[in-house]
Amino acid sequence: MSDVLKAPLAPKKTPTSAPFWDGLAEGRVLLQQCEACNQWVFYPRPRCSHCLAPALLWKPVSGAATLTSWTHCPRPTAPPFEALAPQTLAVVTLQEGVRMSTFLLETADRPLTLGMALAPRFVPTEDDSAVLLAFAPA
Repeated sequence: MSDVLKAPLAPKKTPTSAPFWDGLAEGRVLLQQCEACNQWVFYPRPRCSHCLAPALLWKPVSGAATLTSWTHCPRPTAPPFEALAPQTLAVVTLQEGVRMSTFLLETADRPLTLGMALAPRFVPTEDDSAVLLAFAPA
């Protein structure tokens, strides 16, 4: 796990999303894959977003991603994120094709470019009750 920073807020685990959050706590990225159509699914849900089949399996993935979009936020995006400012918020595309919103680390002296390779970083919350997924240049 990364000890670069501690994030302020813990996510709310649900029965559907618990495997995703538990995987992050173990330093692994898990995604759902549909048994019926083989498509990858993100965000966690009870049915496939492509064919609506209820047969979704949790599978480990590398977490390798590319940068799709980003913005620099010099001010906190909300009061609980004051300790993280300035932030770089991003949308990344995992190798499996799913996109997710996240934040970037280790970018202070590195130029960002569309499509740049990113690697996952696992960031514990302040109370150590959960781990969030962030990314940094690979």
